[in-house]
Amino acid sequence: MILHICCAPCGGGCVERVKEENLVPVLFYSNSNLNSAEEFERRLESVKKLASDAKIELHVDPYDHEAWLQAVAGLEDEPEHGARCRKCFRFSLERCANFAAGKDFCTTLTVSPHKDSKVIFDIGSEWENFVPCDFKKHDGYRRSCEIARQSGFYRQKYCGCEFSLTHSGGKK
Repeated sequence: MILHICCAPCGGGCVERVKEENLVPVLFYSNSNLNSAEEFERRLESVKKLASDAKIELHVDPYDHEAWLQAVAGLEDEPEHGARCRKCFRFSLERCANFAAGKDFCTTLTVSPHKDSKVIFDIGSEWENFVPCDFKKHDGYRRSCEIARQSGFYRQKYCGCEFSLTHSGGKK
């Protein structure tokens, strides 16, 4: 199972859940929405630790913020959870689908209480091999937070793009 991962705090419980289903997760870190290469690398360090601790494979999608900005162009002033976020989810899921090359894939984005799983599932339905895993279920978010604390993962306070940073009051 290819698991699109946005950050280690979201990913810990998801990796655990996929393994509980007797599947072997392969992480695909794709985060071109992040407002800087430094933030991309900072989150990647914790994802690498998660992959190492879980003894699973990790693939890194090259950081391409310019391509992401083009994908969301015209939606910069949209509120959080609006049309820009839908385009952002689609951008990352499409990159994961291309990497998966027909293998089943899902995303850690559904573990966050700040993301609407139904929206993500709707976007994911564009690909036959997308598996709609709602990682929020069965206390998934709490478990992911617990793993993040135990593992010392970097825990950011905003989704990642410069627009969500503005909406978070500038708190990283």
